[in-house]
Amino acid sequence: MNTEPEERKHKKKKPKAPKKITQSYLRNSGLFYLQRFTASSGHFKSVMLRKVKKSCAFHKDQDYEECAKLVDQLVNEFLDQGLLDDAGYVRGMVTSLRRQGKSQRAIMAKLQQKRVPPHAIESELQNFDEENFEDPKEAEFLSALKLARKRKLGPYDRTQKYEYDKALSILARQGFSFDTSRSVLELSATDAHEWEYKKLL
Repeated sequence: MNTEPEERKHKKKKPKAPKKITQSYLRNSGLFYLQRFTASSGHFKSVMLRKVKKSCAFHKDQDYEECAKLVDQLVNEFLDQGLLDDAGYVRGMVTSLRRQGKSQRAIMAKLQQKRVPPHAIESELQNFDEENFEDPKEAEFLSALKLARKRKLGPYDRTQKYEYDKALSILARQGFSFDTSRSVLELSATDAHEWEYKKLL
C-alpha cells in the first residue's frame, strides 16, 4: 500500500538553476544547438545571449558584459571553423522558401527575424532567381502560382469556394503584389497546367 503523503505526490519539482557561464559551457551548449538547428550567426548569437541573460539573472556574481564577450568569441570561433556559415544558411533558406511558394516579401521578413541582414537576403534572392529562371520576374509569379495550387485558388478553385477579392487578399497577405496575384488568379486551368509542366512546379 502506498503511504506516501498526498502533498508529496503532487509537489512540483523546482526548476533547475541555470549553469554559470564559462567558455566550455557555451561551446558545448552551442554545439548541441547546432546539431538540432541550422542558424545564421546573428540568430545563434541571440540564442546564446538569452542563456547568458538567464544565467546572470540567477548568478549575481557574473558580469553580463564579460559573459557577452565570451559569446562573441564563440561566434567568431564557429565561423572560422565553418560550424556557422551565413552564406550557406541564407542560400539554403532562400531555396527552401522559394520552393514552398513564398514571396520575396515573405522571405525577407522570415530571414530578418533570424537576424540576417537585408542586403544578404536580397543578394541571394537575386542569385537564386537569375540561376533558376530565364526571366527572373517569373520567380515571383511561379511562387504565387504554387501557393494558389496549394490553397486551391484561381485556376485551382474548381468548386468556386473563394470569391475573386477573397483569393486576391489571401495572396496579398502572403506578400505578393496586386499585379502578380491578379496574373495568377486570371489564368485558365489549362494555362496553369502548362506553366506547371513547363517549369516543373
